[in-house]
Amino acid sequence: MGLFDFFKRSKPEDVLAEKAALDKGLEKTKETVFSKLSKIVAGKSKVDDEVLDELEEILVTSDVGVSTTLKIIERIEDRVARDKYLNASELNAILREEITALLEENNSSDFEHLNVDDTIKPYVIMVVGVNGVGKTTTIGKLANKFREAGKKVVLGAGDTFRAAAVEQLHIWGERVGVRVVSQQMGSDPASVAFDTLQSAISNGEDVAIIDTAGRLHNKIGLMNELTKIKNVMHKVVPGAPHEILLVLDASTGQNAIEQCKQFTQATDVNALALTKLDGTAKGGVVIGISDQFKIPVKYIGVGEGINDLQLFNKVEFVNSLFKN
Repeated sequence: MGLFDFFKRSKPEDVLAEKAALDKGLEKTKETVFSKLSKIVAGKSKVDDEVLDELEEILVTSDVGVSTTLKIIERIEDRVARDKYLNASELNAILREEITALLEENNSSDFEHLNVDDTIKPYVIMVVGVNGVGKTTTIGKLANKFREAGKKVVLGAGDTFRAAAVEQLHIWGERVGVRVVSQQMGSDPASVAFDTLQSAISNGEDVAIIDTAGRLHNKIGLMNELTKIKNVMHKVVPGAPHEILLVLDASTGQNAIEQCKQFTQATDVNALALTKLDGTAKGGVVIGISDQFKIPVKYIGVGEGINDLQLFNKVEFVNSLFKN
């Protein structure tokens, strides 16, 4: 069995509950952005240049991003040229198909079906991201999912520069019933990572999730710090960290894209989590980030509840965006 197989939703009621949570979490994006689609096609018999110009504006203002928007518009133009005539009422369906195809091409896998070798023990996840994006909350919710699946989890409080971060991680540890390894304030984050992994081995834990400082300082400093933590992890557990998860706040729109640029240049990010989708009309940023960075969006946060961290499913995401 793969390590992440436990995320599969075997019960129909679980599937329905997650879809309902996703629909609710994307309400603001749908209401303020994608509902505009119906207005631009009102009274139009076909998809023409005027419709495409207005569609381009809608996508850009939803933080899909200029370059990604132009790709989507170009795809639709190609379909108009190929089919000669496209009814304006079909625009929703066409846009849904093209965005889904774009996500498919950009390595946005459906992670509920991902298999990872669970002979790796502990499986090490290093979590990065700036302060305020929901990094610690994401770690807590992720730890809860592992624990509910019967996995033994330990958390490492590697953000040693903020007392609040360490305290919050301890609160989450108590809430979900997992251990937290921490040191005094100002300690070397790499030392915390070392202690956490050594402890995980001693205690036979399956998963170790390491928090890191949420400072977006100069690129060289960030790179050196994260590289040091990675090197220390690798010495304790060969191949670690197995996953470097970048947490981004979807509500910040283009700022999230800039943060993604900084962190992907500083370390080998191989998975993304986009939080706070329920509080923003900028849900289109998920599409833009996937397209620009070709890094899989693995998790999305669609609410404040402990179970509101979902594995990203591109088809369900796009279907929810365009659902009336």
